[in-house]
Order: sequence, then C-alpha cells, then structure tokens
Amino acid sequence: MATHELTGPLDPLDPPHPPPAPAAVRDSPTADPKTTTATATEPDAPRQRGLLLLLLLANSAMMAVYMGVGSVLLPTQVAAIAPDDKVAVLGIVGGVSAVFATAFNPIAGALSDRSGRRNPWILGGAFGALLALALLGNVTTALLVGIGWCLVQATMNTFQAAVTAIVPDRVPAARRGTASALVGLGMPIGGTAGVLIASQTAAHPRTGYLVLGAIVAASALLLSLLCRDTVRAEPAPRTSPAGQLRSFLSSLANQDFRWAFIGRALMVLGYFSVVGYQLYILGDHITLPDGLTPPAALAILTPVSMVAVALSTVIGGLLSDRWNRRKVFVGVSAALAGLVMVVPVVSPTWTGMLVFSALNGLAFGCFMAVDTALVTLVLPRAEDAARDMGVLNIANAGPQIVAPFVASAVVTALGGYTSLFLVGGALSLIGALAILPIRGVR
Repeated sequence: MATHELTGPLDPLDPPHPPPAPAAVRDSPTADPKTTTATATEPDAPRQRGLLLLLLLANSAMMAVYMGVGSVLLPTQVAAIAPDDKVAVLGIVGGVSAVFATAFNPIAGALSDRSGRRNPWILGGAFGALLALALLGNVTTALLVGIGWCLVQATMNTFQAAVTAIVPDRVPAARRGTASALVGLGMPIGGTAGVLIASQTAAHPRTGYLVLGAIVAASALLLSLLCRDTVRAEPAPRTSPAGQLRSFLSSLANQDFRWAFIGRALMVLGYFSVVGYQLYILGDHITLPDGLTPPAALAILTPVSMVAVALSTVIGGLLSDRWNRRKVFVGVSAALAGLVMVVPVVSPTWTGMLVFSALNGLAFGCFMAVDTALVTLVLPRAEDAARDMGVLNIANAGPQIVAPFVASAVVTALGGYTSLFLVGGALSLIGALAILPIRGVR
C-alpha cells in the first residue's frame, strides 16, 4: 500500500520527506524483511489537507451516534415499548446486534484493504447509517427496534473500519501517540454532543435519530472530498473463502496483537457495561436531587466525564510519545478504571456519580488514546492495516454492543446495579493485566 503524505497548514504531524517505511511493519517484532521497504509517495498523489482535523470530525460523529443512541435514545425507546421488561429487552437487542457489529467491522476493513481505497467505504457506511437511523426512529415494536439497531451497527462499523485504518496508513510511528490523542478527542467531543442531542430529543426520538445520522453523513462527505484516496499500486491478491478466513484471523496469531486485543476487549466491556445502563442506574439506583430527572442527570454527567476524557487523552498521548512508553499508561489507566467502579457502590448518591464520572473519564480517555497508539505499533503487516484494525475493532465495537446483554444478565442474576459496578471493575482490572505479556512495545 502506498504511503500517503500529510501536507497543509492544518496538519501538525507532517512526516519528513521522503516518508519512512510503514510503521506497523517497521516496529513489529514479527516483521518480514520483504515487506518493510517503503514505497515512495507517488508524484500525483492527492494532497491531504487538514487530515487529522477531518479524522477528528469523523470520529466525533461516530461517537455521537454510539453514545447518543446507545446511552439515551435506544434505552428510552425500549422503555417506552416494554416498560416492565426494559432491562431484558435492551440486553437482547444489544446481544443480537453484537453479531453485526463484530462481523462487519473486520470484513469491511478487509474489503477496504483489497480495494486499496477508504473513501467509498466511509461514504457507503455513513449514508447507510443515515438510512438505518431513519428506520430506527420510525419503528414501534421491540423486534423492529432490534432489526433497526442491527442495521445501524452494520453500517456504522463499515464506516468505522475505513476511518480507523487511516492513522496506520498515513501517520509515522513516532507520532502515533499524538495522532491517536488528537483523533481520540472524538470521544469526548462526539460523546458529549451525541448525549446532549439525544437528551434534548428524547421525547421525539425520530428527530434525534435523523440529526445524528445527518452528522455522520456530513462528516463522511467532508473527509472524502478534502482527503481523496490514493489507489494502491498493486491490488491485494484474491483468495478462496477458506484462505480469506485464515488470513482474516492470522493477526491474532501474533502474540502482542492478541494480548492487545484481549486487554482492549475487557476494558471496553467493563466500561460500557456500566455506561450503557446509566439511564436506568440513575433512575433505579442513584438518589438524585429533587427535580432532577435521569435524562437531565445524564446530560450533566456526560460532559463531566468527557472533559476528563479529553484532558487525559491529550496528556496521555503526548507524554507517551515524549517518553516513548505505551504499556505503563495503558496498564495504569485500565487499573484505575477498575478501581473507581467502587465509588458508586460505596456512595450511591448524586455526588458519588459525579466523582465516578470524572475519574472514570480520566482513566478511559488515557487508555483509549495510548492503547490505540500501542496497537498500531504491533500490527503484523502494514499492507493489511485496515483488516487488522478491523479485527481489533471487534474488541472495541463488539463489547460496546454486547455490554447491555452482559449487564442485563448481571443485574437480573446477581440482584442489582451494585453487582454491575463490581463486575465492570473486575473486567477492567483483568484487562490491565493483559497488557503485561506484550513484548514488542515498551
């Protein structure tokens, strides 16, 4: 795959010219010397202006959908349709849609690698998501809600796979922490915007779904128009379905990549098991001040958490680059995320939730920024960056969707939300331990 240039005054991470060898190959302990020769940027390659800012916008739009729908609109819609069984129904919808989320992300990534292009998948995923969100906003039964959410997950993960692959495509290894931090600001920016939009439109979910879908479509248009693709010089070889499956799973044979996958999956599952049920937690577990409704409380907690995410994302990414250390930031932040789950157990109050949201945001933001940089440095082959990042995104997107299913099982079987916090904390702590066996990155 040809290495792309980052040019223009809005790009703070311009690599030196000529560009270095693909970082995911160069820094991998299992790199094949035959694949490490850098491909010079083609003279007619399109100039990439403001790439990181456009990636920030795309990631913000993506997180607006995931957080706005997952935290507010979908739980509100389910509660209106099945008020007596809302926990179980939300869990079933999340569990079934997990199949679509975990399948479409790596498959779309592999197809993107084969085609040598990102933008068609970005545009197709975004506009497909707009249509799926419009459908979801107009359904009135639990079955149709489940079908609509599955379609949203399929299309959004197609969008996400192509967008995620751009960082290992075009950013040198020494700047991955900084780049991941800047792009990672999409979570606090998009998450906050998505929850605020969803909270304001909770009484009219159709409007909320359409607004969030339009944001994703607009971000895809801007990214595709302003940062055009460079076609890969040599198309990926075609293989049989069995060969494709073996190739698809080959990245997990790499020890460092496998442990990074496990750590990411456990951390994200622990985090979203709690965050995805916050609306119900605020209504059924936490003692709120008089006059403060759960949607209004969530609209306060989300900015608190997202400001903390933004701070730790930037600081963690920059320091990890400066000190050339990744594992210590990832491990410590995952451990902190596990420990702070105890706060709402000890203090199930509004103050306790504010403290929990701030500390949890600090931990999760640092983890996601530096762990993304770590993962790009253990990719087995640069030529398969989108496919392998798609495999990793199973550990990122899959747990977010599986989390409601896990949470409903914990709440139902173990007797309440106290158990949910403890299980979420345990998952994050185990995720911190999974970072230790990684050897190829310090």
